[in-house]
Amino acid sequence: MAQRSASRPVETPKGGLRQAQAAETEAALKQAALVVFARVGYLNTKIVDITREAGRSAGSFYTYFPGKEALLEALLTDLLAEADVATTEPAHSADFSSRAAVRWHVAVYWEFARRNQVVMTALRQAAIVEDGFAQRLEELGRADLEHLADHLRLAQRQGVRLPGDPYLVAVAIAALFNQFAEQWLNRTDDPTDDETLIEMLTSFVAGGIGLRD
Repeated sequence: MAQRSASRPVETPKGGLRQAQAAETEAALKQAALVVFARVGYLNTKIVDITREAGRSAGSFYTYFPGKEALLEALLTDLLAEADVATTEPAHSADFSSRAAVRWHVAVYWEFARRNQVVMTALRQAAIVEDGFAQRLEELGRADLEHLADHLRLAQRQGVRLPGDPYLVAVAIAALFNQFAEQWLNRTDDPTDDETLIEMLTSFVAGGIGLRD
């Protein structure tokens, strides 16, 4: 009987290996940036701080990003992709005449804000000194406002008596959420759990748009 040759591991093409290594390095730089941003803030972060945290050479940074701003832009792109996924989930409902639908949106927002707290804080800091990020933040907010306003228009058609124009109500709700998240998520002295906060915010929004429990 012919003897089988010993099996050898499948070799990764050189191009595929390089791409995998590049993706790994890019991900490491992004993760390191989040750690440094959280520690010293976006404005005080230097590129060498990021590469040191990532365990990479300072020169390697520029292979992937032209500068710190480009890295933050990449983090923003990741954040927007994550935000888009939520609207495709089966539990998503546009029926704001239902408290359950309101609560689902509040919970998704709060969990998103907590996960992306560092990026959102960095974006706000960058917007102070860079007009481009100020415009991107405005664009990000505008898309969310239109999404929320559409839900409120539907609720209005279903008989919910909103306190004002759906878009203005959406602006008020978004301002409340953003300001509350910015202040509360930076606190370390309060043990209130997320479920309690989500319930409170849900009741606040539901009452504000005229829903009854």
